[in-house]
Amino acid sequence: MAERRDDEQESRRILERVARETAPGSTPFVVRAAKDMRDRVTAADTDRADPIEYWGTRIGRTLGFIIAIGLLAWLVYAATQGG
Repeated sequence: MAERRDDEQESRRILERVARETAPGSTPFVVRAAKDMRDRVTAADTDRADPIEYWGTRIGRTLGFIIAIGLLAWLVYAATQGG
């Protein structure tokens, strides 16, 4: 019974989020994407009570972001140089 209640709460949460995101006058996609990216890199979804998890997640995600940008820059450079 508790599992069904959890499923219903999750379904309601998802439906509310979809309604919020698709409502006229809601925040533009770019603004939401930028906020989601900032929250992801700053580890907003981790447990702040555990400093090792918080800082490890934050450092790992920041390094991953920097490496992804570096690989993208390398790809653009290689594509423009012809090889």
